[in-house]
Amino acid sequence: MDTDAREAGAAPERFPPLAPERMTAEQRRVAEAIAGGPRGGLRGPFSAWLRSPELADLLQKVGEKVRFRASLPAALNELAILVTARAWTSQFEWYAHRRLALEAGLAPAIVEAIAAGRRPDGMGEAERAAYEFALELHRDRNVSDPTFAAALARFGEAGVIELIAACGYYTLVSMTLNVSRVPLPPDAAPLPPLERPLPPP
Repeated sequence: MDTDAREAGAAPERFPPLAPERMTAEQRRVAEAIAGGPRGGLRGPFSAWLRSPELADLLQKVGEKVRFRASLPAALNELAILVTARAWTSQFEWYAHRRLALEAGLAPAIVEAIAAGRRPDGMGEAERAAYEFALELHRDRNVSDPTFAAALARFGEAGVIELIAACGYYTLVSMTLNVSRVPLPPDAAPLPPLERPLPPP
């Protein structure tokens, strides 16, 4: 995977936005549903997903639940999304969700540690439970019994499933963004390429 932001920024976008007049009726219907929902527009992976409008419609509904109707507090949801973006070095996902995480109340020091591939200091118990769960799931492709137990005690069964869903859905988003080469705005600071984007055990 190309993780050099400068090279990615210079490459043409593979699935550029479709003009409404070039969309099929099904693509227009799905695009209008996405733009008319809580996102308020077509950004990120949606231009690519519209190439398969039935899939785009299903995915955007999952994403709406994961992002806007989760039982987890927004800051913890965004924490899991940032770990996912860092794991994939997904530039646009990091750019979009860094701001959302800060707006949700996640401490800047936590955000910057994740960007640098370091385990953040100073996390509260809930933040630590969400972080360790997301970290292990991406790094180890599973979670240990202590990490599972900590997340279960803190978030309940539904919350654990939502953490898995956030990591899984935003992995798909990251894959789409990276393959599509969705560009960053000119003033955005890219994630640095790291040999080890996630901290070791």
